[in-house]
Amino acid sequence: MVDRPSHRELDRKLKQATEAASAKRIRLLDPDIILADLLELDYLIGDLAKDLPALCREIRPKEYVGFRPPDKSYEEPILNLELFAFRWPSRVFGRDMYFKFAVKKGVLWIVSFHRDRRK
Repeated sequence: MVDRPSHRELDRKLKQATEAASAKRIRLLDPDIILADLLELDYLIGDLAKDLPALCREIRPKEYVGFRPPDKSYEEPILNLELFAFRWPSRVFGRDMYFKFAVKKGVLWIVSFHRDRRK
C-alpha cells in the first residue's frame, strides 16, 4: 500500500485550498468554535478571507500532521471527504498554527484553525 498522502497529493491539496481561498470560496464547518479560536488570537473573523490565501501559501507539504491515509469527515456538509491537517510556523500570525481542512467542489471547508496547542 502506498503511504498516502504523498508529497505531490499534499501539494495539490494546498494549491486547491489556496485557489478556493483566493476566490473567497470559504466555509466554516463549525463557525462558533472557529470564531472562539480566532478571538483567542485577538484576530477578527472578517480578516480571515483576506489573509487565508497568504496563510495557505505559507504551508508546505512536509508540515502535514494528519493521519496516513487521511481521516474522513463524519460531519454532514463534508461527509466522507478526506481531512488534511497541517502545523506550521506562520509568519502572518507570528506563531505556530494548526489548520485542518477539506476541499469540496472548489470550496475550502475549514474544520479547525487555531494556534498550535502542543505542550
